[in-house]
Amino acid sequence: MTAVFRAERVTAAHVLDEARELVRPALGEAVAGLHPWLAEMAAYSFGWGEGAEAGGKGVRQALALLGARAVGAGAAAGVPGAVAVELVHAFSLLHDDIMDGDETRRRRPALWKAYGTGPAVLAGDALFALAVGTLAEVPGGVRLLSGALADLMRGQADDLLFASRPWTGPEAVTPEEYRVMAEGKTGALLGCALALGALLGGAPRPVADALDRAGRHAGVAFQLADDVLGIWGRPEVTGKPVGGDLREGKRTYPVLAALASPDGSRLRPLLGAPDRTAQAAALIEAAGGRAAALSEARAHMAAARTLLDGLPLEPGAAGELHTLLDSLAERER
Repeated sequence: MTAVFRAERVTAAHVLDEARELVRPALGEAVAGLHPWLAEMAAYSFGWGEGAEAGGKGVRQALALLGARAVGAGAAAGVPGAVAVELVHAFSLLHDDIMDGDETRRRRPALWKAYGTGPAVLAGDALFALAVGTLAEVPGGVRLLSGALADLMRGQADDLLFASRPWTGPEAVTPEEYRVMAEGKTGALLGCALALGALLGGAPRPVADALDRAGRHAGVAFQLADDVLGIWGRPEVTGKPVGGDLREGKRTYPVLAALASPDGSRLRPLLGAPDRTAQAAALIEAAGGRAAALSEARAHMAAARTLLDGLPLEPGAAGELHTLLDSLAERER
């Protein structure tokens, strides 16, 4: 059945469900063109198959479709962009799990644990190549995607390097460095999704560029919300162990904000101590780290909304886009 996007305001869940319904056949067709073993691993990574938990939220594919609709085209026009960004997102998660040593994703073994590190790297590379090929015939599509990928890699590199820097002092990670990292690691692909949809929908480049910037702000908000969930999220909802980011010593925004507070000196000995994550989480919240992260997320969402409101977008799609973006900073998983 073909998904029909309604003009009236709907929930973010409806937007995501309808996008998934429209994109899933094209995504499946693309994956089916891979080597059978690679296609099997790709299907596993997407959560397809009997007994598997449903795949990810599908935010990026929904943004691509809304980008097309917002500039006056049909949702179907954005499908190639939706497929490309979903493939890139899956590729990035496969490699991210390996780099972080995360053994589970969506309540089952991560691909590298299920198939081995080498096969998982290869599967990720295959998804990356497939994404580029999907946009080969789209004017400006590969250039836009490659720029987003370059920013994503820079953000990922910064995120990994942050772990080797001291918690405090002149060499410590600053909030501005965090924002730049988050925009690259998370925001670049969200912005790319919106811009690709707009390009496929026939929008002029300035409109696509503005949508890209809006998506990047939303991506920073998304990452900030992810940081909050990484410390205080409920495992039965997020599918991740509570306090995982604290045990790993990740430089997340709530931690950076708490360290800059008067209670920062009390927090430092608790960071990276596996048996003191609950105590660290409580101190971070008391020091204002959680509130600071949520406030920063709201500020970036306000910046995204301002950009969107300044564009000549189709009202129904613009409303759904606002609904979806607003949900990113206030979520439980």
